[in-house]
Amino acid sequence: MKKIIIINGPNLNLLGNREDDIYGKESLDKIKADCEKKCHEKKIELTFFQSNNEGEIIDRIHDVNDNYDGLIINPAAFTHSSIAILDSLRAINKPKIEIHLSNIYAREEYRKKSITSEGVDGLICGFGGNSYLLGIEAISKLIYK
Repeated sequence: MKKIIIINGPNLNLLGNREDDIYGKESLDKIKADCEKKCHEKKIELTFFQSNNEGEIIDRIHDVNDNYDGLIINPAAFTHSSIAILDSLRAINKPKIEIHLSNIYAREEYRKKSITSEGVDGLICGFGGNSYLLGIEAISKLIYK
């Protein structure tokens, strides 16, 4: 069975309690449950991780080459500022997909540039919690090809 990790960045633990006009009303626990169901259907073992700490996120990315077949990442606010996360993504030679709940290109000017997307194979944004499920669809095609 193939294995993936979904890494979630800062403040995503507050989903369902913050700016639901932008991020929706689903909690991260609900998104995780939906992802577990989708991964089960795709015969993928899932690790689901969230941290507000950039270093912890980087440490998890470093684990990908040795422990996983692919990575899905929602870097959240680090998308627009973290060269360190970009560098760690570039060091991974497994399939990588960046996702976002909101359409970052329809938001504030400073959110329209994804630094981290330069280190991934593709980007999915703007579909709420479904961005995660679309990411799983995409990563499954990459890891099972």
